Amino acid sequence: MPNLKKRVSFFESEEGLATKRILERIETDTLYNTASSYSANTITYSDNLIPFVDKHMNYLNSHPNVNLDQYLANLRLITKIR
Repeated sequence: MPNLKKRVSFFESEEGLATKRILERIETDTLYNTASSYSANTITYSDNLIPFVDKHMNYLNSHPNVNLDQYLANLRLITKIR
């Protein structure tokens, strides 16, 4: 009989918690444009705005093969205010 292991949620993993701290630092830094964006999910986000950290954590949770270092580096480049 095979043993099925439940995959640890990205949100609860050590890697996920570290990534969340990095995203929160980026969000509070005035050098980056981290405005909330539109979300059709009115149940979770009653004002239809998904916060920067939630948006990227949800993406990383649903795409487990993404290279986190590369993703965060690209995110910094994209959101940097010039």
